[in-house]
Amino acid sequence: MSGVARIGTRVGRVVVCVGPGGVGKTTIAAAVGLKGALSGLCVCVVTVDPARRLADALGIEGVGNEPCLVTPPQGGKAWPGQLWAVMLDAQSTFDHLVRRYATSNAQVDAILSNPLYRNISAALSGTQEYMAVEKLYELAEEDRFDLVVVDTPPSQHAFDFLEAPQHLVRLLDNRFFRLVMTPARAGLRALELGAQLMLRTVARVAGGQVVADTVQFFTQFEGMEEGFRARAKRANELLFSETTSFTLVSTPRRDAVDEALYLASRLGAAGAPVSSAVMNRCYPRYVGLSPATASLLAGTPLAPLVANLEAFRQMERQEDEQLARVSATLPEAALVRVPLLSGEVCDLTALGDVARYLPR
Repeated sequence: MSGVARIGTRVGRVVVCVGPGGVGKTTIAAAVGLKGALSGLCVCVVTVDPARRLADALGIEGVGNEPCLVTPPQGGKAWPGQLWAVMLDAQSTFDHLVRRYATSNAQVDAILSNPLYRNISAALSGTQEYMAVEKLYELAEEDRFDLVVVDTPPSQHAFDFLEAPQHLVRLLDNRFFRLVMTPARAGLRALELGAQLMLRTVARVAGGQVVADTVQFFTQFEGMEEGFRARAKRANELLFSETTSFTLVSTPRRDAVDEALYLASRLGAAGAPVSSAVMNRCYPRYVGLSPATASLLAGTPLAPLVANLEAFRQMERQEDEQLARVSATLPEAALVRVPLLSGEVCDLTALGDVARYLPR
């Protein structure tokens, strides 16, 4: 396969960035994408975070559900490759799937206008994660990108992202779903007694219109479930294929590393081992003073500076302990250390400073 990128110890067309919240995961995902563009690849970075931090990090506005080209800073050198960005719109992605698998324009109109569908596509737990996987699959399926980088939500939601295709398949195979789909042409009379009792209970609690919308939605969905099921299975295969690698992002704080390593263990158990670990915002390294020099400066105007130096050295030792934990727990993963920069990463120039520390 041409145009693949080496990230960590595996080769892949897809890099999924996972980790706790607040560790700069979005910035690292964007920097991985920029590194790819600087290496001559055509890269697309996708964020499923509803905040617009990706657009800020890339220095662009108007990022949406379709790839948007990122251009080098004004006056800067042209990149050998290209960098594109996508900010997931779950609603638009779901609508696109409906249009793809519907058997007629009338079916499309009926489903898109159904109140239950509007609620499911906008608010149902797991929809955001599944649509993120769907968008990833759509982009990876195209020949235009050599590398797709995904910025996932923090920890638990990141695992939901990984399991999303399997959840959809289980929903489509669910007994109640099949019961409602079976009598799609005959109406409620063909439902088993248990299903009828369930719907009557829902009607008493939520109202008869909710039940009517539900049955109508499943009826309108008839003929599309196989397309959704097959695509979900292919998306799941992509997530666990050799063309996909997982990059763990954290800071060298104990609490962040605890959460990151827990996520890594769950990913490994699920068959998606972490191939690289990026420790972000590490403090600079300082040369310590000899005991004799420190003693000589005690009581002088330089004594506060000596104390500050020792405090930084102590932080350095604490960070080294956390880095050692990551190396010991993930011996097969490439460990990358990204230093704390002097300012916020809010433009492409600063993002390039981060990208310098990432592997090719």
